[in-house]
Amino acid sequence: MSPATFSAISMIVYFVGMVVIGWWAYGRNDSLDDYMLADRGLGPAVTALSAGAADMSGWLLMGLPGALYAGGLVESWIAVGLTVGAWLNWRFVAPRLRTYTEVASNSITIPSFLDNRLHDSLHLLRWASGAIILVFFTFYVSSGMVSGGTFFESSFGMDYRLGLTLVAGVTVMYTLVGGFLAVSYTDLVQGLMMVTALIAVPVVGVIHLGGIAATVDAVSAIDSNYWAMVGSTTSIVGIISSLAWGLGYFGQPHIIVRFMAIRSPREAVAGRRIGIGWMLFAVAGAAATAIVGVAVYQRDSGRLDNPEAVFITLGQLLFHPLVAGFMLAAILAAIMSTVSSQLLVTSSALIEDLYKQVGNRELSQARLVMYSRFAVLGIAVVAAAMAWNPSDTILALVAFAWAGFGASFGPTVLLCLYWRRLTALGAVAGMVTGAVVVMIWGNIDGGPGGLFDLYELAPGFAANLLVACAVSYAGRPDPRVKAEFEAAITAAR
Repeated sequence: MSPATFSAISMIVYFVGMVVIGWWAYGRNDSLDDYMLADRGLGPAVTALSAGAADMSGWLLMGLPGALYAGGLVESWIAVGLTVGAWLNWRFVAPRLRTYTEVASNSITIPSFLDNRLHDSLHLLRWASGAIILVFFTFYVSSGMVSGGTFFESSFGMDYRLGLTLVAGVTVMYTLVGGFLAVSYTDLVQGLMMVTALIAVPVVGVIHLGGIAATVDAVSAIDSNYWAMVGSTTSIVGIISSLAWGLGYFGQPHIIVRFMAIRSPREAVAGRRIGIGWMLFAVAGAAATAIVGVAVYQRDSGRLDNPEAVFITLGQLLFHPLVAGFMLAAILAAIMSTVSSQLLVTSSALIEDLYKQVGNRELSQARLVMYSRFAVLGIAVVAAAMAWNPSDTILALVAFAWAGFGASFGPTVLLCLYWRRLTALGAVAGMVTGAVVVMIWGNIDGGPGGLFDLYELAPGFAANLLVACAVSYAGRPDPRVKAEFEAAITAAR
C-alpha cells in the first residue's frame, strides 16, 4: 500500500474513535449540568489532560517546533511563560473555582459564576461576559476550522473545503451528541496522542543521528548560538512579552471551565501534578523535535523550506507510513480538541447566559440539553461559513483572542476568588477596561523604548486590576458576599 493509504487508515481509525466516545457519552447527559459540566464528576487525570489538550491546539506540534527550529532556544520564552502560568492557574484558581462555583448557586458557566458571586442585580456581568464569549469564540472556532482545512490540504492534497467539512463534521458530531463528557474524554485521548508523538519523534530522531552527543554537535556546528536563551535581537520587552502569555490562563473560559468539573477541590492537587507533568513532557518534546530537525535536515537534506512542518516531515522520514499517519492525526487531535472545547463554551454562553435571561421562564432539563445541542450546531455552521473563504481578518482577530480573554476575564476571576471587597460594578468596569486596552495597545507599535511592542495582555491585565479595585473601593459589595466568600474558602481547604 502507498504511504497515503496508510495515512488514510490512521485518520479513519482516529475519527471513528472520536465518534465512538461521543456516542458512549450520549446516554449520560440527562440534565444541563451533565451536558455542560459532566455533573462535576471528572477525575484528576481526565481534567488535567482535557485542560492541556484544549489549551495547546496545533501551536504545540507546529508553531512551537517551527519557531525553535528557525530561531533557536531564544524562542522558548513563551513556552516558559505558558508553563509557569499553567502551574499558577492550577495552584491558585482550580480548587477555589471548583468550590466557589458550587457555593455561588451551583454556577455552571464562567458568566453565571461572576453574576452569582457578585449578586449582580442588573445581570450586567452575565450579559457582558456571555456576549464576549459568544462573539470571540465564534471567530476562534472558525480559525480552528481553517487550520483543519489547511491541514488536509497541505498533508494530503485534499480540497481545503472538503477538509474543513470533514474536521467540522466529526468535531460537531461528538460535541453535539456527547457534550462536556465526550469533549473531556476525547481530549484525554487526544492529549495522550499529542504527548506520545512529541516524545517519540525526537527519541527516534536522536537514535537516527547516532546519540545525544552527536545531535548536540551537529546543531552546534550549524549554529553555535542556537542554545542561547538571549540573543543579539532579543530585548527585555520581547522577553517580558513572551512571559506575559502565562497571564492569559486565568481568563480562558475553555480551560478554567475544566476546574469546575473536577470531582472535588482536593483532587486539584493531583490534577495539577498530572497536567503540569503532561505540559513539561509536551513542551520538552516540541523543543527536542526542533533540535533534532535542525540536525537532520542540515546533515541529510538541506534546510527545511517550511519550519512549521518539521514535526510532520520528521514523522514521515523516521517512521513507517502507518505510524506517521498517527503522527499526523496527533496534529489534527490538537486542532479538534481546542475547537470542541470552544464550541461547548460558546454554546453554554448562548443558552445558559443569554437565552435563559431573555426567556425568563423555567425550562425542563431535557429541553435545555436539546437547545444546547442546537446551539453547538448553529455556532459550528456560522464558524464554518466564516472559514469557507479564509481571510486575514479572521486570523488577525484570533491573535487578540488570548490577550482579550486573559485581560478581561483573568483579573476578574482572580479578584472574585481572593478579594471579598470586589463589587459587580468594579468587575464590569475592569473587564471593559482590560478589553479596550488590549484592542488599542495591540494596534500601536513602537513608543519610548519600544513600549508599545509589549504584548497587549500585560497592560490590559494591569489596567483591569487597577480599575476594578478603584471602582470597588468607591462602592460597597452585596451583604451576602461575605458569608459566601468564607464558605468557599473553608470548603476549598
